[in-house]
Amino acid sequence: MGTISEVAWPAEASGAQPISRQAACRLLRANHETLPALLAAAQAARAKFKPGVVTYSRKVFLPLTNLCRDHCGYCTFRRDPGEPGAHTMTPDEVMEVVRAGERMGCTEALFSLGDKPELLFPQMRDTLRHLGYKSTLHYLEAMCEKVLRESSLLPHPNPGLMSAEWLHRLSRVAPSVGLMLETTSARLLARGAAHDNAPDKDPVKRLRVIEDAGRQKIPFTTGILIGIGETLEERVDALIAIRDLHEEYGHVQEVIVQNFRAKSGTPMAHWPEPDHVDMLRTLAVARLLMPMMNIQAPPNLSNPDYADLLDGGINDWGGVSPLTPDFINPEKPWPHLEQLQRHTEAKGFELRQRLPVYPEFAEQAAAHSDLLAERLNAAAGADGYARKRAA
Repeated sequence: MGTISEVAWPAEASGAQPISRQAACRLLRANHETLPALLAAAQAARAKFKPGVVTYSRKVFLPLTNLCRDHCGYCTFRRDPGEPGAHTMTPDEVMEVVRAGERMGCTEALFSLGDKPELLFPQMRDTLRHLGYKSTLHYLEAMCEKVLRESSLLPHPNPGLMSAEWLHRLSRVAPSVGLMLETTSARLLARGAAHDNAPDKDPVKRLRVIEDAGRQKIPFTTGILIGIGETLEERVDALIAIRDLHEEYGHVQEVIVQNFRAKSGTPMAHWPEPDHVDMLRTLAVARLLMPMMNIQAPPNLSNPDYADLLDGGINDWGGVSPLTPDFINPEKPWPHLEQLQRHTEAKGFELRQRLPVYPEFAEQAAAHSDLLAERLNAAAGADGYARKRAA
């Protein structure tokens, strides 16, 4: 295999023209000799989209509850009631973290939680009853509104599957909502696969949520998880499914490409992880498939070589916390923000702090409620990025 132009980057294509599925599949199988040309093409495409700037969101991570009815083969976040570490945060605990985050310049309150645990666990139903809520989603909605009204942070909830009604309700108290597609491969629901005993990871159901969000013009974060048993063709199909929904509805504010990391004590503890070259190749193909979309890769999952991810054409680092750990990947600490800035600048980019909603999607978000419009106006500077703190 020779140059990119011979494979997938025809002379008549501009940097804004996505490559085909066939070309993407071929590029993912490209040999090491072709990698520099592939990365150069991805960087050229990014330069035509958002030149010179890489963003991140300074956040606090709020694991509202780690009870979950799904059992993914790679997850150490979820717990059963009574299991060591099982916990549902109280409103006071939520606000204690939020207040600490405010003092450290955070602007995002990321809510992560198990998918509808009350449907499986009577203990969660009792907890919700004690807190005064009918369901986990009712509790999440209330906490998003509390953060929005009582702090300067903006909520970003990741609650799993949601109905169109719940998307509407959350869109009134959060400027953006997230749900990882992970994969379009239904094969991974089979016995012994990554999503065995995880019915909420059905890709049809997850694509329905992303589409419902699009119909309501809700700024949405989604992405893929690579290395969990999908084929390279399925990896491309997941990226294309996200791109196609965005082309139809214009609401996918960012696409995360996340690399699987094996964790002890899980069914996939000895599963091979994607190597650094596989990650770079996937990022570059993602950029060429969606040249005019925000693409993110989490730096803590590629430490100490995360700066290289910029070579793959990403333009965002995602949420990084100076306060809280990554509760999904607790063994992988965030880089210090000063280090992140140094590494980003060494690659020739300015690092800018954004809000949980990207500047170009803020108007969409503000349309969902007057409260959101007010809070977004207070949090954003004239350019739509996070307002700089007074010295």
